[in-house]
Amino acid sequence: MFLIVGLGNPEEEYSNTRHNMGFDTVNKLAEQYKIEINKHKFKGIYGSGIIEGEKVIILKPQTYMNLSGESIIEIINFYKIKLEELIIIYDDIDVEPGKIKIRKKGGAGSHNGMKSVIKNLKSEEFTRIRVGIGTPEYKNDMINYVIGKISSEEEKEKLGIGTDTAKEAIIEILKNGVDIAMNKFN
Repeated sequence: MFLIVGLGNPEEEYSNTRHNMGFDTVNKLAEQYKIEINKHKFKGIYGSGIIEGEKVIILKPQTYMNLSGESIIEIINFYKIKLEELIIIYDDIDVEPGKIKIRKKGGAGSHNGMKSVIKNLKSEEFTRIRVGIGTPEYKNDMINYVIGKISSEEEKEKLGIGTDTAKEAIIEILKNGVDIAMNKFN
């Protein structure tokens, strides 16, 4: 069973922000495969179903980004999910908008949500898909950029391409494995 986690911030005020690329991606995946994300437990909301013959749980932690690992570790422990069956999707300032990067392991970089995940899992060995959001014009405006509303239709379209590509990458991982997905999408 795979656990697919989209990172983001809960509540309406954070929808349509760059920091919610993980939520946006898993919402698209759930919609395509008719999986309802409506169960409240494990400090998150989740749903389960089948994608390409694989049983999956899709989770959106509701702890706010910086505590995402608390939700993930609870569901992993409850369902006894192996780290090689974990896929985490999140925004990344070091990846160009509209692009993604898939990795099988690695550090958190400057992403506080991933710092929480790694701290709680006590491991960096799990698949992650980084959805590019680019960087702000002024580096000292980073927080406002990441949690700020997406301003233009052009940017919204580019970020939408990124979440669509991330959704396709998840499907590829489930069908053919992470190595083939990395070769195809990186």
